[in-house]
Amino acid sequence: MIERYTLPEMGRVWSEQHKYELWCKVETLVLEAHARAGVVPADCVEPVRQAPPPTPEAVAEVEKVTQHDVIAFLTAWADNTTPREAAAYVHHGMTSSDLLDTALALQLVEATDILLDKATELVAVLRDHALEHRRTLRVGRTHGIHGEPDVWGHRVADFAFAMARSRDRLRRARESVGVMAISGAVGTYSNIDPAVEAYVAEKLGLRQADVSTQVIMRDGIAEWVSALAIIATVCEAVALEIRHGQRTEVRELWEPFGKGQKGSSAMPHKKNPILCERICGLARVVRAQIVPVMEGIPLWHERDISHSSVERIALPDAAIATDYLLHLTTRVMRGLVVDADRMRQNLEATGGLIYSSAVLLELLKTNMSREDAYALTQAAAMETWNTGRPFRETLREQAAAVGKQLDEERLDEIFRPERYVERLDGVFERLEKLA
Repeated sequence: MIERYTLPEMGRVWSEQHKYELWCKVETLVLEAHARAGVVPADCVEPVRQAPPPTPEAVAEVEKVTQHDVIAFLTAWADNTTPREAAAYVHHGMTSSDLLDTALALQLVEATDILLDKATELVAVLRDHALEHRRTLRVGRTHGIHGEPDVWGHRVADFAFAMARSRDRLRRARESVGVMAISGAVGTYSNIDPAVEAYVAEKLGLRQADVSTQVIMRDGIAEWVSALAIIATVCEAVALEIRHGQRTEVRELWEPFGKGQKGSSAMPHKKNPILCERICGLARVVRAQIVPVMEGIPLWHERDISHSSVERIALPDAAIATDYLLHLTTRVMRGLVVDADRMRQNLEATGGLIYSSAVLLELLKTNMSREDAYALTQAAAMETWNTGRPFRETLREQAAAVGKQLDEERLDEIFRPERYVERLDGVFERLEKLA
Protein backbone atom coordinates (compact mmCIF):
# COMPACT_ATOMS: atom_id res chain seq x y z
CA MET A 1 0.00 0.00 0.00
CA ILE A 2 1.32 3.44 -0.83
CA GLU A 3 2.48 5.64 2.03
CA ARG A 4 -0.41 8.08 1.53
CA TYR A 5 -2.88 5.61 3.01
CA THR A 6 -0.60 3.85 5.49
CA LEU A 7 -0.93 4.69 9.18
CA PRO A 8 2.26 4.17 11.24
CA GLU A 9 1.13 1.40 13.59
CA MET A 10 -0.28 -0.82 10.86
CA GLY A 11 2.56 0.06 8.53
CA ARG A 12 5.05 -1.25 11.06
CA VAL A 13 3.24 -4.60 11.32
CA TRP A 14 3.83 -5.19 7.62
CA SER A 15 7.30 -3.69 7.37
CA GLU A 16 10.18 -5.85 6.19
CA GLN A 17 12.10 -5.11 9.37
CA HIS A 18 9.27 -6.30 11.60
CA LYS A 19 8.83 -9.40 9.48
CA TYR A 20 12.47 -10.35 10.09
CA GLU A 21 12.06 -9.64 13.79
CA LEU A 22 9.20 -12.15 13.85
CA TRP A 23 11.22 -14.65 11.83
CA CYS A 24 13.99 -14.39 14.39
CA LYS A 25 11.50 -14.91 17.20
CA VAL A 26 10.06 -18.06 15.62
CA GLU A 27 13.45 -19.54 14.77
CA THR A 28 14.78 -18.84 18.26
CA LEU A 29 11.85 -20.60 19.90
CA VAL A 30 12.29 -23.64 17.65
CA LEU A 31 16.00 -23.72 18.51
CA GLU A 32 15.17 -23.39 22.19
CA ALA A 33 12.74 -26.31 21.98
CA HIS A 34 15.36 -28.46 20.28
CA ALA A 35 17.94 -27.57 22.93
CA ARG A 36 15.54 -28.43 25.75
CA ALA A 37 15.02 -31.83 24.14
CA GLY A 38 18.79 -32.37 23.72
CA VAL A 39 18.58 -32.40 19.93
CA VAL A 40 21.01 -29.48 19.50
CA PRO A 41 23.73 -28.11 21.80
CA ALA A 42 22.28 -25.95 24.56
CA ASP A 43 25.05 -23.38 24.26
CA CYS A 44 23.96 -22.37 20.75
CA VAL A 45 20.70 -20.81 21.91
CA GLU A 46 21.94 -17.68 23.65
CA PRO A 47 24.23 -16.47 20.82
CA VAL A 48 21.34 -16.83 18.40
CA ARG A 49 18.94 -15.07 20.76
CA GLN A 50 21.37 -12.16 21.13
CA ALA A 51 22.00 -11.80 17.39
CA PRO A 52 20.17 -8.72 16.06
CA PRO A 53 17.72 -9.29 13.21
CA PRO A 54 19.24 -8.65 9.80
CA THR A 55 18.28 -5.50 7.99
CA PRO A 56 16.10 -5.71 4.89
CA GLU A 57 19.05 -4.36 2.93
CA ALA A 58 21.33 -7.15 4.13
CA VAL A 59 18.78 -9.83 3.27
CA ALA A 60 18.13 -8.31 -0.14
CA GLU A 61 21.84 -8.33 -0.92
CA VAL A 62 22.12 -12.05 -0.21
CA GLU A 63 18.89 -12.82 -2.02
CA LYS A 64 20.34 -11.38 -5.22
CA VAL A 65 22.49 -14.50 -5.28
CA THR A 66 20.34 -17.15 -3.55
CA GLN A 67 17.02 -16.17 -5.15
CA HIS A 68 15.45 -17.59 -1.96
CA ASP A 69 14.22 -15.24 0.71
CA VAL A 70 14.41 -17.61 3.70
CA ILE A 71 17.94 -18.77 2.89
CA ALA A 72 18.96 -15.15 2.40
CA PHE A 73 17.49 -14.28 5.79
CA LEU A 74 19.23 -17.19 7.51
CA THR A 75 22.56 -16.23 5.96
CA ALA A 76 22.26 -12.55 6.85
CA TRP A 77 21.21 -13.42 10.39
CA ALA A 78 24.08 -15.86 10.76
CA ASP A 79 26.41 -13.01 9.82
CA ASN A 80 25.08 -11.17 12.91
CA THR A 81 25.62 -14.17 15.21
CA THR A 82 28.68 -14.50 17.43
CA PRO A 83 30.10 -17.07 17.21
CA ARG A 84 28.74 -17.68 13.75
CA GLU A 85 28.95 -21.44 14.29
CA ALA A 86 26.00 -21.25 16.68
CA ALA A 87 23.74 -20.39 13.74
CA ALA A 88 24.36 -23.81 12.22
CA TYR A 89 21.46 -25.23 14.22
CA VAL A 90 18.98 -22.54 13.29
CA HIS A 91 16.10 -23.83 11.12
CA HIS A 92 16.91 -27.39 12.23
CA GLY A 93 14.39 -29.84 10.75
CA MET A 94 12.21 -27.02 9.41
CA THR A 95 10.99 -26.09 5.97
CA SER A 96 10.52 -22.53 4.78
CA SER A 97 6.76 -22.58 5.21
CA ASP A 98 7.09 -23.52 8.88
CA LEU A 99 8.75 -20.16 9.35
CA LEU A 100 6.68 -18.20 6.87
CA ASP A 101 3.25 -19.40 7.92
CA THR A 102 3.95 -19.15 11.64
CA ALA A 103 5.36 -15.62 11.40
CA LEU A 104 2.51 -14.63 9.07
CA ALA A 105 0.04 -15.81 11.71
CA LEU A 106 1.68 -13.43 14.17
CA GLN A 107 1.41 -10.55 11.70
CA LEU A 108 -2.25 -11.32 10.99
CA VAL A 109 -3.06 -11.42 14.69
CA GLU A 110 -1.22 -8.15 15.33
CA ALA A 111 -3.01 -6.48 12.43
CA THR A 112 -6.34 -7.86 13.55
CA ASP A 113 -5.97 -6.47 17.06
CA ILE A 114 -5.33 -3.00 15.65
CA LEU A 115 -8.39 -3.30 13.42
CA LEU A 116 -10.58 -4.59 16.24
CA ASP A 117 -9.73 -1.59 18.41
CA LYS A 118 -10.57 0.83 15.59
CA ALA A 119 -13.75 -0.99 14.64
CA THR A 120 -14.91 -0.87 18.25
CA GLU A 121 -14.20 2.86 18.34
CA LEU A 122 -16.23 3.37 15.17
CA VAL A 123 -19.12 1.35 16.59
CA ALA A 124 -19.20 3.70 19.60
CA VAL A 125 -19.04 6.82 17.41
CA LEU A 126 -21.88 5.59 15.20
CA ARG A 127 -23.93 4.52 18.22
CA ASP A 128 -23.57 7.87 19.96
CA HIS A 129 -24.31 9.82 16.80
CA ALA A 130 -27.45 7.78 16.18
CA LEU A 131 -28.68 8.29 19.72
CA GLU A 132 -28.04 12.02 19.45
CA HIS A 133 -30.28 12.13 16.37
CA ARG A 134 -33.03 9.75 17.43
CA ARG A 135 -35.53 12.63 17.10
CA THR A 136 -34.04 14.35 14.04
CA LEU A 137 -36.77 13.99 11.42
CA ARG A 138 -35.84 13.40 7.81
CA VAL A 139 -37.51 11.77 4.86
CA GLY A 140 -36.78 8.10 4.29
CA ARG A 141 -35.88 7.30 0.70
CA THR A 142 -36.28 4.15 -1.36
CA HIS A 143 -34.81 4.00 -4.86
CA GLY A 144 -33.63 7.54 -4.12
CA ILE A 145 -37.26 8.72 -4.04
CA HIS A 146 -39.02 10.08 -0.95
CA GLY A 147 -40.81 7.31 0.90
CA GLU A 148 -42.06 8.01 4.44
CA PRO A 149 -40.85 10.08 7.40
CA ASP A 150 -37.88 8.67 9.30
CA VAL A 151 -35.24 9.97 11.71
CA TRP A 152 -31.56 10.34 10.89
CA GLY A 153 -30.63 8.34 13.97
CA HIS A 154 -32.48 5.33 12.59
CA ARG A 155 -30.33 5.32 9.46
CA VAL A 156 -27.12 5.63 11.47
CA ALA A 157 -28.24 2.91 13.89
CA ASP A 158 -28.28 0.54 10.94
CA PHE A 159 -24.64 1.39 10.27
CA ALA A 160 -23.71 0.98 13.94
CA PHE A 161 -25.17 -2.51 14.19
CA ALA A 162 -23.60 -3.47 10.85
CA MET A 163 -20.17 -2.34 12.01
CA ALA A 164 -20.60 -4.20 15.30
CA ARG A 165 -21.43 -7.40 13.42
CA SER A 166 -18.48 -6.82 11.11
CA ARG A 167 -16.15 -6.34 14.07
CA ASP A 168 -17.41 -9.55 15.66
CA ARG A 169 -16.96 -11.35 12.35
CA LEU A 170 -13.34 -10.20 12.29
CA ARG A 171 -12.90 -11.34 15.89
CA ARG A 172 -13.95 -14.83 14.81
CA ALA A 173 -11.65 -14.66 11.81
CA ARG A 174 -8.78 -13.88 14.19
CA GLU A 175 -9.12 -17.42 15.50
CA SER A 176 -8.92 -18.75 11.96
CA VAL A 177 -5.62 -17.02 11.18
CA GLY A 178 -3.95 -17.40 14.57
CA VAL A 179 -2.74 -20.82 13.48
CA MET A 180 0.86 -22.06 13.15
CA ALA A 181 2.71 -25.17 12.04
CA ILE A 182 6.24 -26.49 12.54
CA SER A 183 5.85 -29.83 10.78
CA GLY A 184 8.69 -30.16 8.29
CA ALA A 185 9.11 -30.67 4.58
CA VAL A 186 5.69 -32.10 3.66
CA GLY A 187 4.07 -31.73 7.06
CA THR A 188 4.86 -35.24 8.33
CA TYR A 189 7.22 -34.22 11.22
CA SER A 190 9.85 -36.46 9.65
CA ASN A 191 12.79 -34.40 10.96
CA ILE A 192 11.12 -32.50 13.78
CA ASP A 193 9.28 -33.63 16.87
CA PRO A 194 5.63 -32.49 17.17
CA ALA A 195 6.55 -31.38 20.69
CA VAL A 196 8.56 -28.57 19.12
CA GLU A 197 5.44 -27.29 17.37
CA ALA A 198 3.47 -27.47 20.61
CA TYR A 199 6.18 -25.57 22.50
CA VAL A 200 6.39 -22.78 19.93
CA ALA A 201 2.60 -22.49 19.69
CA GLU A 202 2.29 -22.03 23.44
CA LYS A 203 5.03 -19.43 23.58
CA LEU A 204 3.55 -17.44 20.69
CA GLY A 205 -0.07 -17.68 21.82
CA LEU A 206 -1.07 -19.38 18.57
CA ARG A 207 -3.00 -22.55 17.88
CA GLN A 208 -1.39 -25.57 16.27
CA ALA A 209 -2.87 -26.42 12.90
CA ASP A 210 -5.01 -29.52 13.00
CA VAL A 211 -3.06 -30.68 9.97
CA SER A 212 -0.57 -29.10 7.61
CA THR A 213 1.10 -30.34 4.46
CA GLN A 214 4.00 -28.03 3.79
CA VAL A 215 1.64 -25.12 4.24
CA ILE A 216 -1.44 -24.35 6.28
CA MET A 217 -4.59 -24.45 4.15
CA ARG A 218 -5.53 -20.91 3.14
CA ASP A 219 -9.25 -21.04 3.94
CA GLY A 220 -8.64 -19.22 7.23
CA ILE A 221 -6.76 -16.42 5.51
CA ALA A 222 -9.50 -16.18 2.87
CA GLU A 223 -12.04 -15.85 5.69
CA TRP A 224 -9.97 -13.07 7.26
CA VAL A 225 -9.71 -11.08 4.03
CA SER A 226 -13.45 -11.52 3.48
CA ALA A 227 -14.09 -10.14 6.97
CA LEU A 228 -11.95 -7.11 6.15
CA ALA A 229 -13.81 -6.61 2.89
CA ILE A 230 -17.13 -6.54 4.73
CA ILE A 231 -15.81 -3.96 7.20
CA ALA A 232 -14.56 -1.86 4.29
CA THR A 233 -17.92 -2.12 2.56
CA VAL A 234 -19.85 -1.05 5.66
CA CYS A 235 -17.54 1.98 5.80
CA GLU A 236 -18.45 2.58 2.16
CA ALA A 237 -22.16 2.37 3.00
CA VAL A 238 -21.71 5.13 5.58
CA ALA A 239 -19.72 7.25 3.13
CA LEU A 240 -22.20 6.76 0.30
CA GLU A 241 -25.08 7.93 2.50
CA ILE A 242 -23.15 11.09 3.37
CA ARG A 243 -22.23 11.70 -0.26
CA HIS A 244 -25.90 11.57 -1.24
CA GLY A 245 -26.77 13.83 1.69
CA GLN A 246 -24.18 16.39 0.62
CA ARG A 247 -25.47 16.79 -2.93
CA THR A 248 -26.51 20.39 -3.62
CA GLU A 249 -30.14 19.43 -4.20
CA VAL A 250 -30.24 17.62 -0.84
CA ARG A 251 -27.85 19.54 1.45
CA GLU A 252 -28.69 17.59 4.61
CA LEU A 253 -25.20 16.40 5.52
CA TRP A 254 -21.67 17.76 5.25
CA GLU A 255 -18.45 15.92 5.87
CA PRO A 256 -15.82 17.95 7.78
CA PHE A 257 -14.38 20.85 5.80
CA GLY A 258 -11.43 22.51 7.52
CA LYS A 259 -10.35 26.12 7.57
CA GLY A 260 -8.20 26.80 4.52
CA GLN A 261 -9.42 23.66 2.74
CA LYS A 262 -10.09 23.99 -0.99
CA GLY A 263 -12.76 22.08 -2.88
CA SER A 264 -11.81 22.76 -6.49
CA SER A 265 -8.92 24.29 -8.40
CA ALA A 266 -11.40 25.93 -10.78
CA MET A 267 -14.56 26.57 -8.74
CA PRO A 268 -13.95 28.32 -5.40
CA HIS A 269 -17.48 27.65 -4.12
CA LYS A 270 -17.05 23.86 -4.05
CA LYS A 271 -17.22 21.77 -0.87
CA ASN A 272 -16.80 18.27 -2.24
CA PRO A 273 -17.22 15.07 -0.19
CA ILE A 274 -13.66 13.99 -0.92
CA LEU A 275 -13.17 11.98 2.28
CA CYS A 276 -16.28 9.92 1.62
CA GLU A 277 -15.29 9.44 -2.01
CA ARG A 278 -11.89 8.22 -0.83
CA ILE A 279 -13.60 5.73 1.48
CA CYS A 280 -15.72 4.41 -1.37
CA GLY A 281 -12.69 4.08 -3.62
CA LEU A 282 -10.46 2.29 -1.12
CA ALA A 283 -13.23 -0.15 -0.20
CA ARG A 284 -12.93 -1.44 -3.76
CA VAL A 285 -9.25 -2.12 -3.18
CA VAL A 286 -10.00 -4.24 -0.12
CA ARG A 287 -12.76 -6.20 -1.85
CA ALA A 288 -10.44 -6.82 -4.78
CA GLN A 289 -8.19 -8.97 -2.59
CA ILE A 290 -10.81 -11.64 -1.88
CA VAL A 291 -10.58 -13.66 -5.09
CA PRO A 292 -6.76 -13.68 -5.42
CA VAL A 293 -6.38 -14.80 -1.79
CA MET A 294 -9.15 -17.39 -2.09
CA GLU A 295 -7.41 -18.85 -5.12
CA GLY A 296 -4.52 -19.69 -2.78
CA ILE A 297 -6.61 -22.46 -1.22
CA PRO A 298 -6.10 -24.96 -4.08
CA LEU A 299 -2.37 -25.64 -4.45
CA TRP A 300 -0.42 -28.39 -6.19
CA HIS A 301 -0.17 -31.46 -3.95
CA GLU A 302 1.48 -30.65 -0.60
CA ARG A 303 2.46 -27.19 -1.71
CA ASP A 304 3.39 -24.76 -4.42
CA ILE A 305 4.09 -21.05 -4.00
CA SER A 306 1.48 -19.54 -6.31
CA HIS A 307 -0.18 -18.12 -3.17
CA SER A 308 3.01 -16.48 -1.93
CA SER A 309 3.35 -13.62 -4.38
CA VAL A 310 -0.35 -12.81 -4.02
CA GLU A 311 -0.23 -12.71 -0.22
CA ARG A 312 2.83 -10.44 -0.16
CA ILE A 313 0.64 -7.80 -1.82
CA ALA A 314 -2.93 -8.67 -0.86
CA LEU A 315 -2.62 -9.18 2.89
CA PRO A 316 -0.73 -5.97 3.72
CA ASP A 317 -2.85 -3.97 1.29
CA ALA A 318 -6.11 -5.31 2.72
CA ALA A 319 -5.04 -4.69 6.32
CA ILE A 320 -3.51 -1.26 5.72
CA ALA A 321 -6.44 -0.04 3.61
CA THR A 322 -9.02 -1.33 6.12
CA ASP A 323 -7.11 0.32 8.95
CA TYR A 324 -7.17 3.61 7.06
CA LEU A 325 -10.85 3.22 6.18
CA LEU A 326 -11.82 2.73 9.81
CA HIS A 327 -9.73 5.74 10.79
CA LEU A 328 -11.21 7.93 8.05
CA THR A 329 -14.82 6.86 8.63
CA THR A 330 -14.46 7.62 12.34
CA ARG A 331 -13.03 11.02 11.49
CA VAL A 332 -15.91 11.79 9.15
CA MET A 333 -18.55 10.74 11.65
CA ARG A 334 -16.97 12.73 14.48
CA GLY A 335 -17.03 15.88 12.35
CA LEU A 336 -20.26 15.27 10.42
CA VAL A 337 -22.51 18.30 10.08
CA VAL A 338 -26.22 17.43 10.21
CA ASP A 339 -28.60 20.13 8.96
CA ALA A 340 -31.84 19.27 10.77
CA ASP A 341 -33.68 22.29 9.33
CA ARG A 342 -32.84 21.27 5.79
CA MET A 343 -33.95 17.72 6.57
CA ARG A 344 -37.32 19.09 7.65
CA GLN A 345 -37.58 21.21 4.49
CA ASN A 346 -36.90 18.17 2.34
CA LEU A 347 -39.43 16.17 4.34
CA GLU A 348 -42.10 18.63 3.26
CA ALA A 349 -40.84 19.15 -0.29
CA THR A 350 -43.40 16.88 -1.97
CA GLY A 351 -46.42 18.58 -0.47
CA GLY A 352 -47.43 15.61 1.64
CA LEU A 353 -46.97 12.75 -0.84
CA ILE A 354 -44.92 10.88 1.75
CA TYR A 355 -48.13 10.19 3.69
CA SER A 356 -49.81 8.27 0.86
CA SER A 357 -49.41 4.83 2.44
CA ALA A 358 -51.26 5.92 5.60
CA VAL A 359 -53.95 7.57 3.47
CA LEU A 360 -54.43 4.31 1.60
CA LEU A 361 -54.88 2.37 4.84
CA GLU A 362 -57.28 5.01 6.17
CA LEU A 363 -59.46 4.71 3.08
CA LEU A 364 -59.67 0.95 3.57
CA LYS A 365 -61.36 1.63 6.92
CA THR A 366 -64.23 3.28 5.01
CA ASN A 367 -65.09 -0.05 3.34
CA MET A 368 -63.42 0.78 0.03
CA SER A 369 -61.74 -2.11 -1.76
CA ARG A 370 -57.97 -1.99 -1.83
CA GLU A 371 -58.02 -1.53 -5.60
CA ASP A 372 -60.37 1.47 -5.40
CA ALA A 373 -58.52 3.01 -2.44
CA TYR A 374 -55.21 2.62 -4.23
CA ALA A 375 -56.58 4.14 -7.43
CA LEU A 376 -57.97 7.15 -5.59
CA THR A 377 -54.78 7.76 -3.63
CA GLN A 378 -52.55 7.32 -6.67
CA ALA A 379 -54.67 9.64 -8.80
CA ALA A 380 -54.37 12.36 -6.16
CA ALA A 381 -50.63 11.72 -5.83
CA MET A 382 -50.05 11.96 -9.58
CA GLU A 383 -51.97 15.22 -9.68
CA THR A 384 -49.68 16.58 -6.96
CA TRP A 385 -46.60 15.38 -8.84
CA ASN A 386 -47.79 17.05 -12.03
CA THR A 387 -49.07 20.33 -10.59
CA GLY A 388 -47.23 20.84 -7.31
CA ARG A 389 -50.51 21.34 -5.47
CA PRO A 390 -50.61 20.00 -1.87
CA PHE A 391 -51.53 16.34 -1.57
CA ARG A 392 -54.36 17.00 0.87
CA GLU A 393 -55.98 19.32 -1.68
CA THR A 394 -55.78 16.86 -4.56
CA LEU A 395 -56.89 14.08 -2.22
CA ARG A 396 -60.06 15.94 -1.28
CA GLU A 397 -60.89 16.48 -4.96
CA GLN A 398 -60.41 12.82 -5.87
CA ALA A 399 -62.45 11.71 -2.86
CA ALA A 400 -65.25 14.13 -3.70
CA ALA A 401 -65.32 12.82 -7.25
CA VAL A 402 -66.31 9.38 -5.96
CA GLY A 403 -68.58 10.67 -3.20
CA LYS A 404 -66.16 10.17 -0.32
CA GLN A 405 -66.01 12.49 2.67
CA LEU A 406 -62.57 12.58 4.31
CA ASP A 407 -62.13 12.91 8.08
CA GLU A 408 -59.99 16.04 8.43
CA GLU A 409 -58.99 15.26 12.03
CA ARG A 410 -57.72 11.86 10.91
CA LEU A 411 -55.83 13.54 8.05
CA ASP A 412 -54.21 15.91 10.56
CA GLU A 413 -52.88 12.87 12.38
CA ILE A 414 -51.84 11.09 9.19
CA PHE A 415 -49.93 14.17 8.02
CA ARG A 416 -48.03 14.44 11.32
CA PRO A 417 -44.51 13.06 10.61
CA GLU A 418 -43.72 12.17 14.23
CA ARG A 419 -46.32 9.40 14.24
CA TYR A 420 -44.31 7.42 11.71
CA VAL A 421 -41.32 6.98 14.01
CA GLU A 422 -43.05 6.44 17.35
CA ARG A 423 -42.34 2.71 17.34
CA LEU A 424 -38.60 3.06 16.91
CA ASP A 425 -37.94 3.22 20.67
CA GLY A 426 -37.10 -0.48 20.75
CA VAL A 427 -34.39 0.04 18.13
CA PHE A 428 -32.78 2.79 20.15
CA GLU A 429 -33.05 0.80 23.37
CA ARG A 430 -31.09 -1.99 21.69
CA LEU A 431 -28.65 0.58 20.34
CA GLU A 432 -27.97 1.97 23.81
CA LYS A 433 -26.72 -1.48 24.83
CA LEU A 434 -24.39 -1.83 21.85
CA ALA A 435 -20.75 -2.01 22.86
